[in-house]
Amino acid sequence: MTDTTGSLDGCVIAFDLDGTLVDTAADLVGTLNTILQGQGHSEVPLQEARSMIGRGAMALLERGFAAAGVPLREDERQPLFDRFIEIYRGRIAEESRPFAGVVEALDELAGAGATLAVCTNKRTSLSVALLEALGLAGRFAVIMGPDTAGVAKPDPGHLIATVGAAGGRMQRALMVGDSQTDYGAARAAGVPIVLVSFGYTEIPVEDLGGDALIDSFAELPAVARRLLAPRLAAVSPALPGMDA
Repeated sequence: MTDTTGSLDGCVIAFDLDGTLVDTAADLVGTLNTILQGQGHSEVPLQEARSMIGRGAMALLERGFAAAGVPLREDERQPLFDRFIEIYRGRIAEESRPFAGVVEALDELAGAGATLAVCTNKRTSLSVALLEALGLAGRFAVIMGPDTAGVAKPDPGHLIATVGAAGGRMQRALMVGDSQTDYGAARAAGVPIVLVSFGYTEIPVEDLGGDALIDSFAELPAVARRLLAPRLAAVSPALPGMDA
């Protein structure tokens, strides 16, 4: 029987941010719609735009403009990106809130010895600002966006860099996310992934093929222990970036 109460010492659990830890859709889509309105275009409904989130601000702009029927022109890209970051930074936690059960799950995982990290396609400075505004930043050993990692999910280098910066090894790591970018990074890095059913995804989350699918953060500690138990029990020669 799998141990659902044991230690997670030596394990790193890396979380996606938008759509996994925090429901940021209202602030991100609100920023997008401010930009669209400023350019004389129609807003994108919140529910429609939720699935556009997860690949960073530039991708959200591109998708938002395409949804409004006006593909983003090359000469607009950088000025509107800069404007997006400015507006979003000013309202970063206006409506964004942690999903139900996040704080309790993080505390239980940390109490079991796990090191917690954030691996997100949101800029590092914005991620830190958001988590600080919500009082969550101190729970994470590392908060790493693609600007810090040098690559973005689904590139496995993003997850590998996050786990390494947290002092962990890939054989004792777990990813928690909500979308194809998270799934792709975890699979390519050889790390099990827990997917949440309430996040932002273009592909139905049940079709992604994660190692576990949870509907609530209350389920996460037991699921994390179940997925990490075989990795903790494995005995193999230590290699760079790996562990027994």
